[in-house]
Amino acid sequence: MTVRREAELADALAAVRDRIAKACAAANRSPDEVRLLAVTKTFPAADAALLADLGVTDLAENRDQEAGAKAREVARLRPGAAIRWHMVGRLQRNKARSVARWAQEVQSVDSPRLVAALARAMRAALDAGEAQRPLDVLLQASLDNDPSRGGCPLDELAELADQVTHNSEILHLRGLMAVAPLGADPAPAFERLARAAERLRANHPQATELSAGMSGDLEAAIAHGSTCVRVGTALLGRRGLASP
Repeated sequence: MTVRREAELADALAAVRDRIAKACAAANRSPDEVRLLAVTKTFPAADAALLADLGVTDLAENRDQEAGAKAREVARLRPGAAIRWHMVGRLQRNKARSVARWAQEVQSVDSPRLVAALARAMRAALDAGEAQRPLDVLLQASLDNDPSRGGCPLDELAELADQVTHNSEILHLRGLMAVAPLGADPAPAFERLARAAERLRANHPQATELSAGMSGDLEAAIAHGSTCVRVGTALLGRRGLASP
């Protein structure tokens, strides 16, 4: 079963990498400019370990309840593997301390209160030896102004970025993340996101990451400058059962 699953993942990975390469060629970009983030939510730790064997070491989760246990299990299965865990889902402030224990990056920072909660959590985690380095963060930009989907309005991103950099000793601002609006052509939304990213870099030149594009729209995202695509279904298949 493990051999068959590894073969399935290898074939899917090759197909996803081919899509990324073709999208980059169409945009006159190098594939090296686009990082693949494997979204392993609801899939078992064994799948995450197999992805690491295949060279995919940027792994993402969207629920703290699942991610902490999975990260520990993957560390047991693949000791010494250079895996970076990313939080990409909406994050409640009361989960900040837990996330600080397993995530190296949070891509869904969308409010000043969450910035403050993460700063407190990282100070405590560093003091307790539960974390070894500052937390990388991306600001989640809202492209549809739907509060149920999370994200900061585009005209409030500059203020939010300043709040992160006020805590630069423990929070590193790396760029923007966004999810395309539902049921609409993603290209115009990604174009707005690209302009927002350019404005952000004018004041925060270190914020070069642009996380946009998923299984269904990664080509449009790459065409508009995405440097990180978050792929789940195209890589792992339909959602399975969460790992224990």
